[in-house]
Amino acid sequence: MMGTSVAFNFEAFLDKNFKVLLAVAILLNATALFTGVFVGDSALYADVSKYIAQKNDWLDLYAYGSDWLDKPHFPFWVAALSFKAFGINAFAYKLTALVFWLIGMLYTFKLSNLLYNKTVAQITVLIYAIALHGVIANFDVRAEPYLTALIIGALFYIYKLTDSNNWRYYLLGAIFIGCALMTKGLFVLVTIGGGLVVYWMITRDWKQFVNPKWYLLLLLSFIVILPEMYALYTQFDLHPEKLVFGEHNVSGIRFFFWDSQFGRFFNTGPIKGSGDKTFFLHTTLWAFLPWSALFVFSLFKRNKIANSKRWIVAGSALLTFILFSLSKFQLPHYIIILFPHFSMFTAVYLYSLKDKKSLKGFAITQQVIFYVAVIVVILLTYLAGLDTAVVISLALAAFIFSLFVARRKQDGEKIFFYSYAFAIVLYLFMNLCFYPFLVNYQGGSSAAKYTNSIASDIKLGMSGYSVSATTFRFNSNKPVTYLADINQVNAFLEQPNTAVFIEQNNLDSLKLMDKNVDVLQAFDDFHVTKLTFKFLNKSTRKSAVDATYLVALKK
Repeated sequence: MMGTSVAFNFEAFLDKNFKVLLAVAILLNATALFTGVFVGDSALYADVSKYIAQKNDWLDLYAYGSDWLDKPHFPFWVAALSFKAFGINAFAYKLTALVFWLIGMLYTFKLSNLLYNKTVAQITVLIYAIALHGVIANFDVRAEPYLTALIIGALFYIYKLTDSNNWRYYLLGAIFIGCALMTKGLFVLVTIGGGLVVYWMITRDWKQFVNPKWYLLLLLSFIVILPEMYALYTQFDLHPEKLVFGEHNVSGIRFFFWDSQFGRFFNTGPIKGSGDKTFFLHTTLWAFLPWSALFVFSLFKRNKIANSKRWIVAGSALLTFILFSLSKFQLPHYIIILFPHFSMFTAVYLYSLKDKKSLKGFAITQQVIFYVAVIVVILLTYLAGLDTAVVISLALAAFIFSLFVARRKQDGEKIFFYSYAFAIVLYLFMNLCFYPFLVNYQGGSSAAKYTNSIASDIKLGMSGYSVSATTFRFNSNKPVTYLADINQVNAFLEQPNTAVFIEQNNLDSLKLMDKNVDVLQAFDDFHVTKLTFKFLNKSTRKSAVDATYLVALKK
């Protein structure tokens, strides 16, 4: 057990405030459920899941009208089940991600409690629950909410298996590991098992490398992924005639075990990227707000790890971070799977602070971060021309809250209250004001809303690989036919009672073909996950926004 801090009684504070702060964090994340799906991966994954639910085809993944070989099946299966239960909509798509986020939070608490104590576990959860990119991931849903929960759950059962042979731990551990493999692929074994290997090496427990229990766990995990193997085999390996990545004879199983993982790491696979060894260092600084300063200090504190089993978590984070940094394929949301680890490190450091000077310093730091968030919200509202009434309300609430916090005598209290004030102001603004504003500039979403309002049996198509196209098909209540090129667009429009969602270049091509095009409706369009100052600035936005169209041919 760790000693109680002299400068601040964390136990008493958490006994009084833990449930309230946790409820606030859950409600803030839940506000993401009630706005649409963003363009990019989120809309693509939602559309792939929609195909599964509508066609009852649980083996094949399709995107852009053809076989899709990129991600494993598990997140799509889960989202498709949600569509079956709640209908095909953004709420149902995001709901399962939020549920897995809650599961991840539960196992983060359970593992922290095992490694440290209940107080550290509570602090860990309060940190994890409002980390910036974790909240963003519950709005712009990809695989990370699922993967984070599955990894931390797997680490919990691995920890339990270090001194137990309970069959439940084998079974549940294998399920978590197997589902993680069916979410992201083979490299998750580095995050799940890497820390265990580090723990063996630190303790020089070499016999564990040949201990049958770990090979049994691995075997059970690979049994869990048999549905994934079967799905890949039937969609790709049984059909060498299919054209995938511009080639025939593409093996789905080989892609799962090699090309999707090592191919991306070494940049030799069909999907390539470019890497920067410092990328995740500066990414973490903003992604883990409002806790970044505390986290950085936790890394530089020289403190011997008293319980060597804590290397199961520390080694997992270290190896994964190194792996990400060396990889040639890097995206900011990858770092989210380490947020439970980072939260633990930060919680342990915060709980260990013994002097009032340190607590006061971090209280001031969190206060500054809170005020910066308020200023950013106000400036962004003015710049973008958003609803000022909402932001005035938030700013007024922030001012009143700051007066409340200033009256608190304990700096430890101020650290939590200012951090949660940051979350309340910024995340309510993001999920209820800023993100809905952005969705209005997704041409596909706007076009689907328009066609859904038309009470007719019009047949719809969409053209090309545009990011807007997937938002159109996902949000459309009517079937949408994918059209690969302008000739297919033309042939589709020649049929009676048809309309196609297209971008400017395809509209220009139709006109060059001397087609009598009837523009039924035009829609503003911008790739809202790649924001620019030109777009954000209301006075220059018009020049940054493209146009998309719903068109027909005049018969």
